Amino acid sequence: MWIEREISALIQREAAARPAVLLTGARQTGKSSLLDRLFPEHPYVSLDVPLEAKQAAENGNDFLDSHGTPLIIDEIQYAPELFRQIKVRIDRRRQENGQYLMTGSQKFSLMQGVSESLSGRVSILDLHTLSIRELANHFQHALTPAQVLEWLVMGGYPEVYRQKLEPYRFFSSYVATYIERDVRQLINIRQVRAFDQFMRLLAIRSGQVFSMSRIAAEVGVSANTIKSWIGVLEASGVIYLLRPYYRNFGKRIVKSPKLYFLDTGLLCYLTNIQAPETLRNSPLLGAYFETLAFGQLLRNLHNQGKADEIYYFRDREGHEVDFLIPEGDKLHLYECKWSDDSGSIPKNIKKIIPSIGEENIRQITTLTTTPKKIRLSKQFSVSNLAEL
Repeated sequence: MWIEREISALIQREAAARPAVLLTGARQTGKSSLLDRLFPEHPYVSLDVPLEAKQAAENGNDFLDSHGTPLIIDEIQYAPELFRQIKVRIDRRRQENGQYLMTGSQKFSLMQGVSESLSGRVSILDLHTLSIRELANHFQHALTPAQVLEWLVMGGYPEVYRQKLEPYRFFSSYVATYIERDVRQLINIRQVRAFDQFMRLLAIRSGQVFSMSRIAAEVGVSANTIKSWIGVLEASGVIYLLRPYYRNFGKRIVKSPKLYFLDTGLLCYLTNIQAPETLRNSPLLGAYFETLAFGQLLRNLHNQGKADEIYYFRDREGHEVDFLIPEGDKLHLYECKWSDDSGSIPKNIKKIIPSIGEENIRQITTLTTTPKKIRLSKQFSVSNLAEL
């Protein structure tokens, strides 16, 4: 079973226009499978294989000579030394596009290598787990509240759907492998149990303003340790820290980031939510639906090749806009509600409009479990997650 990915057309366009493409994202989001499907005739090599990574790192010229171009290089973070050799070869044939198609699962280390060696030569794209729209299009299911709950608990990792796996078992293996491979590679972690506890404490805070000192106190480690662990989770595509928007809105705002997990299936696993009905009756439902909505907005931007220019806004009185996306000199405002049949602009947004300025707002959207998008006025609509 193959579920079509919305980013496919963008990858093909970039490969036809740039010498190299780097597809980043968390492990098992389907990066290598997608490139193999889009470019079936391209030779493929994985640096997940230790011998291949060793040759690529120690003798990049011979490695690249032996494979030629075009070439798909999987998990290139295991041999960042190869970026320099790739740069030299691209510069020899600068007009030839699609020479190297690469994937990587550790974004921060990759970005350092790319910025030093391949600046201006590579298109960097982000692949997330499956979106609600991709699932809805494939399975032709209406987005009823029951269906949203099911997909929220299952998450979006393609392997869960392709192999019809039990999500809890999949994520149990995923977390164990993630800690043993990515976490141990990025930091020399010895407190494995503490790190696991740290991930679970973060999970119950998805959608909340993040306090590093509070988490450090609960886990029993230093704030610097928490900072490095947060960096690992960001680098490997597990979480996202959403920054506040404060341009021209004065100084009386909350400036700490909000934390979101990028896949709700992993989120539910970490809080031991194994069934949709459990989540329906959980006090976490609202925050987890907001987490799901954030993920869909971010996927929508990345699948179009746009920067992740998405923010939240909260003033000192606690009035908040869940998500704010600039478009030119105007703003799109989004409010998340699991259930909303009021047909009116949310009260908290009404209270915050004077601070933002009505003239600066292009559209206000309530994201909920409505089966279809409903436009209630020129500036206000209610929408489900597949019709963003």
